[in-house]
Amino acid sequence: MLRTGRPVSAENLPEDNDKGLRPQSIGEYVGQEDIIKNLRVFMEAARKRKEPLDHILLSGPPGLGKTTLAQLIASEMGVQMRTTSGPAISRPIDLLVLLHGLRPGQVLFIDEIHRLSRVVEEILYPVMEDLCFDRIISKGNAKGAAQHRIAPFTLVGATTRSGSLSSPLRSRFGILFQLDFYSREDLAKIVRRSASLLNIEIDVPGSLEIAGRCRGTPRIANRLIKRVRDFAQVEGAKTIDQKLAAHALERMSIDSCGLDLIDRRILDVLINLYKGKPVGLSTLAAAVQEEADNLEDVYKPYLLASGFIIKTPRGRVAGPRAYEHLGLSIPDIDFVSE
Repeated sequence: MLRTGRPVSAENLPEDNDKGLRPQSIGEYVGQEDIIKNLRVFMEAARKRKEPLDHILLSGPPGLGKTTLAQLIASEMGVQMRTTSGPAISRPIDLLVLLHGLRPGQVLFIDEIHRLSRVVEEILYPVMEDLCFDRIISKGNAKGAAQHRIAPFTLVGATTRSGSLSSPLRSRFGILFQLDFYSREDLAKIVRRSASLLNIEIDVPGSLEIAGRCRGTPRIANRLIKRVRDFAQVEGAKTIDQKLAAHALERMSIDSCGLDLIDRRILDVLINLYKGKPVGLSTLAAAVQEEADNLEDVYKPYLLASGFIIKTPRGRVAGPRAYEHLGLSIPDIDFVSE
């Protein structure tokens, strides 16, 4: 048994705050080994040249650690990070104020960068390449274009929809990383680390049980360990083992593959309502009573990557694994993806 903390009690529970569970150094970061290895090389080279790190684009589904990685980049480079998001920069002046406030070498993190307006995006092009932008002056004696210089900085953009990013913007990033879903073993390490920070005792089978149900996503792993902790506290358990973890997660309607009620409703609609025929995203969203953007960003990536659904040229269909998981016989149809 792996002992990672004191018995669960109301007195030693820290504040529920995911920020406190995030790694504080690149050495504590679990998973994404290839990305971390390459990132170490790029950061070390930039430090030797005494230059800011090149602009970085982080792509991947929600909850895989894009924001955490951006924070670690700033920390490892010894600079501060300014944080904003694509929807928050609605006007060009919003971006210009941000850029003017940057100090040399600082990291500017833009979450959901694919949601930048086209006007704002076009201002970024010369800034990323030449560290300058032109401001048009239309009044007074100084009519014309005034050029403004920006301190050297590192732009870190994060997106859950890399395909929605325009080609001109994508091409200006010198480093592109695609984050993948985590393995069960890596997630179990994250669960045990988070349990230690939350002052919970958990054994290895218990951590693997939680890891197998968190959809390959560290954010979900941290959410589930806190909810399993609640069950342990109420039931007076000193250690979270496999039996307790499975019981708590089943009570929360999270099955052995990490599927929740909405996931199973999606599969039910595809299999039983539409009889295995392809279904468009908007039609599927209406049938399960969810927003189409939620299906696209939150549910579809894991279901698609795990083989529960297949995206075909005519729409989405339930994959063979969905039938097996639900205990149904696989129909004699041609599962052809895009």
